[in-house]
Amino acid sequence: MKQPTFRLTPLAFGAALLLAGQAHAQTAAQTAGQAANEPAIQTVVVTASADASSQGLPKDYAGGQVARGGRLGLLGNVDIMDAPFNTTNYTHALIQEQQARSVADVVQNDPSVRVARGFGNYQELYVIRGFAVNSDDLAYNGLYGLLPRQFVASELLERVEVFRGANSFVNGAAPGGGGIGGMINLLPKRAPNAPLNQLTLGVESGGQAYAAADIARRFGPDNRGGIRVNAVRRDGETAIDREERELSVFSVGADWRGDGYRVSADVGYQNHKLYNARPSVTVAAGLPIVAAPASDTNWAQPWTESKERDVFGTLRAEVDLGADSVAWAALGLRRGDESNILASATVTAIDGSANMTRFDNVREDDVKTGEIGARTELRTGPVKHGLSATVSGFHSESKNAYAMGDFAGWNTNIYRPVDVAAPPTGFWPGGNMFDPLLTRKSILSSAAIADTLSFADDTVLLTVGLRHQRIKDQGFDYVTGVENARYAKSANTPVAGLVYKPAKNVSLYANYIEALQQGGSASSGGFGPPLANEGVPLAPYVSRQKEVGVKVDGGKLGGSIALFTTGQPQAYILNNTFGTFGEQRNRGVELSVFGLPAKGLRLLGGATLLDTEQRNTLGGATDGLEAIGVPEIQVNLGADWDVPNVPGLSLNARAVYTSTQYADIANTQKVPSWARLDIGATWTTRLMDRDVTLRARIDNVTDKNYWASSGGYPTYGYLVAGAPRTLVVSGSIDF
Repeated sequence: MKQPTFRLTPLAFGAALLLAGQAHAQTAAQTAGQAANEPAIQTVVVTASADASSQGLPKDYAGGQVARGGRLGLLGNVDIMDAPFNTTNYTHALIQEQQARSVADVVQNDPSVRVARGFGNYQELYVIRGFAVNSDDLAYNGLYGLLPRQFVASELLERVEVFRGANSFVNGAAPGGGGIGGMINLLPKRAPNAPLNQLTLGVESGGQAYAAADIARRFGPDNRGGIRVNAVRRDGETAIDREERELSVFSVGADWRGDGYRVSADVGYQNHKLYNARPSVTVAAGLPIVAAPASDTNWAQPWTESKERDVFGTLRAEVDLGADSVAWAALGLRRGDESNILASATVTAIDGSANMTRFDNVREDDVKTGEIGARTELRTGPVKHGLSATVSGFHSESKNAYAMGDFAGWNTNIYRPVDVAAPPTGFWPGGNMFDPLLTRKSILSSAAIADTLSFADDTVLLTVGLRHQRIKDQGFDYVTGVENARYAKSANTPVAGLVYKPAKNVSLYANYIEALQQGGSASSGGFGPPLANEGVPLAPYVSRQKEVGVKVDGGKLGGSIALFTTGQPQAYILNNTFGTFGEQRNRGVELSVFGLPAKGLRLLGGATLLDTEQRNTLGGATDGLEAIGVPEIQVNLGADWDVPNVPGLSLNARAVYTSTQYADIANTQKVPSWARLDIGATWTTRLMDRDVTLRARIDNVTDKNYWASSGGYPTYGYLVAGAPRTLVVSGSIDF
């Protein structure tokens, strides 16, 4: 296999070596002059770090629901008050408290994020600042493409870090075409300093049973080694009528803290199956959006299913090059297999009458990715520099095949579903379903360098940098395997970020950043006959963002407000061809709050106001109109309260509001606003000399019927129904 080329490799490596050399020289010069004047350096005990970093995980903020900082790509872990970007980093304590099943459940707490669904399937999709971020673009410990594409179990995760805004400079171009509205980095679990033996059993509405084991130990001299094992099983029906889910997860995370180096590794397996899962709904052009059916109604056909099995692993190491210098390297691999038998629905009348068609597909993914880099600190006169350099590469091969049923389909009704026998799939075949051919190959490579300059006793921080990126993409015919598209494009994506601290607990910040995005791949998604350029990838494009904001850290209560504007080329289907025709511009205001405003009371939430506009569309047909699936108002507010005089008991609640949004580019189909209330309780006690935690949670307490999202794929405003009232009860015991 030909390895990706890195055009700026000499520059990046030269910068890394220069940083290390300068750090060594500075250390040597300071040692002789300062030894007599400085106190002896005390030994620092570093807790286990998910990214093999000497920094360790950033500490929790007051209340424990979010962390004080998070990973910013090649910049490393950065405190929220020092970062010229807007981020929120959700902790393992929050994940456990809310009994989150997946990444989607965690980011439901974020006012800048809404959860949608992939195109023609059940893939979790996250809309950040009004732009889609596919689960393909989740980062695992800083590396893209390593986790399962459609669903990531929360039991794999220590933290969920949400970066808002364009981020190609920070992490490199995302392989799935995201990177403009934001990104999500997921941190794996590590063995804590104390032994861990935890067993959790639970059940939820519909009768789905749940069991999980979390076991960890540290070993060796000074507990330098650590290993953590997680095993999960979910099985049974969900709160949606006839819908079934099976989930098996097993992961091992290991780390070693040596003298001057640190190493960590992860291996994971996830097998996720859905049977009779409720599909998305498209409302035919010219019809208004119909009312959402009863929340537990299921119009899925009994023969539909979705299966995804993944094996993945990572290895990361960091070596100290001097007192303030480190070098790191990381690599990751994933093998994924998917198979789906799907039936999508198109509503054709206001009474809920609909037409359904069958679409089957299989997919195999092989991903290899890695990065190397170096980071150091030095001074030039009164200015302190934090210099970073990195080189990264990503290689993926995807094999696909599909088969469609007759597009005449069959009739049903989303309010009164009709089951039919599984129809044949001999129409418009796309390859061999039993032996799919290579249909897409992507190679992404980049080299980046950055400098964070600190002035005036660290009250002014200026970050500047440049990442040179190259995207090479090849498309192949589904039936013949013959190459039908090829492109290679390079671009320099700069960043400039400024932080000014007028007071100890206040940070003013501004940034300009660009994103290089991989073009999407043309697909009908089973909603119609194949496109004229079915499977052909679009060339990458550049998006630009400007942002200013204020952050406040009151010690126990923190918050931020940000104003931003971002422009992205708009891709959609026109005359049966998928292409780029215009621009989508999103601008908005974000407000967030988190922390411990009073003893025993934890708050987490905020609001996002969005204004979207289509620009330079073909012939100006939709200029000035709003984009699909972007609400103008999103509000989240969560509270967790320790009940006085009842040791170990806490009550929590979360309210979520989403305003109206459109399901078509012509803005004739308006999706109603919705609001939802979730409540829960946790009781921690000791039984039979064991720590026991009992949790209960009810999502959608009022059993609201609503369309939770619209779209997620260009020009398609397919609707996803909100989940019904769901009770989840679990108990954990530490033994």
